[in-house]
Amino acid sequence: MQIFKKSLSMFLREYLLNFRNFYDVLIIFIFFIVGILIFVFSIGPYIEIYSQIGIGIIWTLLILSSNLSIQKLFQNDFDDGNLILLHISGMSYELIVIIKIIASWLFFQCPFLIILPFACLLLGVEQEKIYLILITFIISSPILTNLSLISSTMNLLNDKNFSLGSVIVLLLSIPVIIFSTSIINSTPDLIQSQVNILISILLLFFAITPWVGASCIKIAIQNK
Repeated sequence: MQIFKKSLSMFLREYLLNFRNFYDVLIIFIFFIVGILIFVFSIGPYIEIYSQIGIGIIWTLLILSSNLSIQKLFQNDFDDGNLILLHISGMSYELIVIIKIIASWLFFQCPFLIILPFACLLLGVEQEKIYLILITFIISSPILTNLSLISSTMNLLNDKNFSLGSVIVLLLSIPVIIFSTSIINSTPDLIQSQVNILISILLLFFAITPWVGASCIKIAIQNK
């Protein structure tokens, strides 16, 4: 019961901190919207092209937007010693990582559910495919959050080069893009099997991210 209270307290703290840094979140959404508008203006009146590349543009910008938020997910708590204090209070590093995942997903990813339908309409995505994009985003966005958490903890080991984490996110995001776009463009009889593969990837990251993140934090604290 005490661990639950501490976990809830940390979750509320994370959410409040993110809310206070709302400017950073706003920049992410502005980046996504401006990226959509750039593609719309660069393609011009050739609407038939939108239906061919619109979905790929959306997923590329989603991953790049997620990449903007990864650098300081753990860095501030690491620098001021909060990670150690949370651990001393009885919370494992794995639990700390899990709470960070949930808070980051709710604050950084969920608002995209509001923006995505408008982005799809701007890029001329067929209306029947919009709901598939939303479904795949609900499954894939936690994967992107897990990737961001892994790269953020790895950045603690290499605090002079934040680009390392960004490269890792981009590389590991390739399967997410492949399966997410293939689900949207698949025939109805293949959609379920590909959704199952995407869910399997999500469960895999749910299993390994807390362990990888906690290991990186422990090594970084030892080397501090």
